[in-house]
Amino acid sequence: MSDVRLESGAKAPAFTLPNQAEKPISLSTFAGKKVIVYFYPAAATPGCTKEACDFEESLNVFTSAGYEVVGISPDKPSKLAKFVKDQGLHFDLLSDEDMAVHKSYGAYGLKKLYGREYEGVLRSTFVLDEKGSVVLGLYNVKATGHVEMLKKQLGL
Repeated sequence: MSDVRLESGAKAPAFTLPNQAEKPISLSTFAGKKVIVYFYPAAATPGCTKEACDFEESLNVFTSAGYEVVGISPDKPSKLAKFVKDQGLHFDLLSDEDMAVHKSYGAYGLKKLYGREYEGVLRSTFVLDEKGSVVLGLYNVKATGHVEMLKKQLGL
């Protein structure tokens, strides 16, 4: 269970995770760049597919404004590779099978569904500046409409 909440100005926790091609990607890979890191529960599920496709559709808007986009889930790289191919995604998805990075960002914790409480991935998005500090931390976002809301908050 994670009670971590990253506030604006906090240093983003460092990570190195395999991407969909099993290539290690570190937060330091993005040093000097603005990056949007989003956490989602599972590739190829309806909500996560919608969210990934929304990021893909807005990728040019984000990259034109100097942002890189990276998604993180507990899925194995092989599942991420299939998801990237099936959805035609042009950004990295990272595998955090042991959930350590999710927990360090506070993107894992208590959820409620139909009155039942359980622990799981909290759909969350973080905007980091060129120095790796949190500019914006959004927890428990909705899959649908989230990317449009993010663009508005970033003035894009």
